[in-house]
Amino acid sequence: MKLSAFGRKFTQGAGIASLMDDLGKALASDQDYIMMGGGNPGHVPEIQALLRQRLHDLAEDEDAFRHLVGVYDSPQGEKQFIASLADLFNREYGWGLTPDHIALTNGSQSAFFMLFNMFAGDYGDGSRKQILFPLAPEYIGYADAGLSPELFRAVRPSISYTGDHEFKYHIDFDALQVTPDTGAICVSRPTNPTGNVLTDEEMQRLEALAREHDVPLIVDGAYGMPFPHLLFTEATPHWNEHLILCLSLSKFGLPAARTGIVIAEPEVIKALAGINAIMNLATGSFGAMLVEPLVRSGDIIRLSRDVVMPFYRDRMRRAVNTLHEALGDRCEWFIHRPEGAMFLWVWFPGLPIDSLELYNRLKARGVLVVSGHYFFPGLPEDDWRHRHECLRVTYSQDPEQVEKGLRIIAEEVLAAHQAGG
Repeated sequence: MKLSAFGRKFTQGAGIASLMDDLGKALASDQDYIMMGGGNPGHVPEIQALLRQRLHDLAEDEDAFRHLVGVYDSPQGEKQFIASLADLFNREYGWGLTPDHIALTNGSQSAFFMLFNMFAGDYGDGSRKQILFPLAPEYIGYADAGLSPELFRAVRPSISYTGDHEFKYHIDFDALQVTPDTGAICVSRPTNPTGNVLTDEEMQRLEALAREHDVPLIVDGAYGMPFPHLLFTEATPHWNEHLILCLSLSKFGLPAARTGIVIAEPEVIKALAGINAIMNLATGSFGAMLVEPLVRSGDIIRLSRDVVMPFYRDRMRRAVNTLHEALGDRCEWFIHRPEGAMFLWVWFPGLPIDSLELYNRLKARGVLVVSGHYFFPGLPEDDWRHRHECLRVTYSQDPEQVEKGLRIIAEEVLAAHQAGG
């Protein structure tokens, strides 16, 4: 089969495709895999009970059910949900939004595909622009989302040691340069894969740079505020006309509903709706209609803060304690300070094998994680060994299985050190 350049690009070995393929094969396999690779959220009982009841109510309401399954929504998304979102954000934060400031997408992944290619690539006047990541590592799903080559540029972070076997990445503002080739700046907060939460001060400095150079600052809030609030540290929700804030219902408990939310200036929203119409005809209504009453009442914020966040915080603490028990001081290892999301980012300085080989050894033992080398989009291939010494480990699933998987990881790391590779 002969493929176009587009076809070749999107069928080659992308990190996100490899990750999702692993998950699909594991689910279809007879082998009892320990699933610590993907970002599938845990099943929070109280949230699932609410959603189940809401689904029952929709099924019993003839008009609502007809809308749910039998009506195309506009390319911008389900109107009542969008209006309720605008009211919620204005009531809670005073953002001054109208429905024209919000669009829905079929998941955050499609939102970033559209946004990245709207603001970067070939501008048709001989110029080419890039998406700037002020901090690497960043989300694996960004890496192959560009239609043009070399769409991304990233900056290596500075590192501080924040505790026993703990470190934290910081934006190196001295190395960060916004150039005429920058089409937009993009950060995730909390950061996938590391659980890093950029401070309010770091966000203010990034916003100032975006204003100075008249480029948008895209903020991936899929794990952040105001929902699902997977934050274990203080952070302020923020939006203004220079920001494009991307949210999601996935980590609130609806990953299968594929509901992404983009908050931006109306001209950006209009452009997204146009692309939506071409790519998808319309966005799905399922997630929007299921959650709209929780948005209208504001309960989605309360539930995120008081139910969803503690669920993940407890699992995070248990996972961290397990690694300390399993590894102790028997080798050099560090966890990125877990400030949010649902991952541990584990760094093994001086590991005799690289993270991809460690991933393969763990996979052979039935433990699925993600090799850290996938998470550095836009950073030049160089001799920075650090990018090959890290793993992303998900702790959202059954705590006993996660504990078992972490102990197997410790065994493999210690064995690699003892064997010298």
